[in-house]
Amino acid sequence: MKIFEKYAEYYDLLYQDKNYIEEANFIHQIIKEHHPKAESILDMGCGTGNHAFCLYDKGYQITGIDNSAANIKKSLSKASSLDQKKSDLLFRKADVRNARLNSSFDIVVSLFHVMSYQTTNDDLKAAFQTAKRHSNDGGIFIFDCWYGPAVLNERPTVRIKKVENENLKITRIAEPVVFPNDNIVEVNYHLIILDKKADKISEINETHKMRYLFKPEIQHFLSSVGFRLIDCAGWMTNKVPGFDTWGVYFVVTPDSHIR
Repeated sequence: MKIFEKYAEYYDLLYQDKNYIEEANFIHQIIKEHHPKAESILDMGCGTGNHAFCLYDKGYQITGIDNSAANIKKSLSKASSLDQKKSDLLFRKADVRNARLNSSFDIVVSLFHVMSYQTTNDDLKAAFQTAKRHSNDGGIFIFDCWYGPAVLNERPTVRIKKVENENLKITRIAEPVVFPNDNIVEVNYHLIILDKKADKISEINETHKMRYLFKPEIQHFLSSVGFRLIDCAGWMTNKVPGFDTWGVYFVVTPDSHIR
């Protein structure tokens, strides 16, 4: 079973506490620092479009891709309610490893750990190649990931999250299993969903494999596809990455000497 196909139905409720506006502001500031004249953004792994819509509100032309048909369906539904030019906000189903859009962008972003979902070397390199192929000369690629030193220092633990709205009450149990020789954490999600109106309980189980990454290996794969690292820091903090920095973002640009 593909991940997010069932999970997507409850995605926005589960992450209703995530401050997408503040995160989009953070990305906007990075863009203004490194590419102040940027106009277009490709959002690789856009999910249900929450970052994309926030960046669209800042005046960028947005194209979002995601490999989950359910996520794209939600993004398109949200976009249909907006008063916007069709060419300024687009969503389509595509795999970040092999998407080919026949267009390029000033900015490519891949947020909320999409790169950590690329669990093999081939997958990670392919995703970087997709970003490179769709980057304009002088453009930048911004992505974040689970950072290896912090994951190993502060091991992932079982977490329980409870959310609800007028229709649903959800309990999500996340049970991680660490595979240190593969740099992988399998996060086993168990969702218990109460439909308040129907007074009915349903359950979903999904396993999300996450790869924690280290700066030297990221630099190696970036270099192999023609990217050059220009900045990295703690996500939303700009701290120097270390043993307590689970989320780290990287800013890279095409290397003009590599084609």
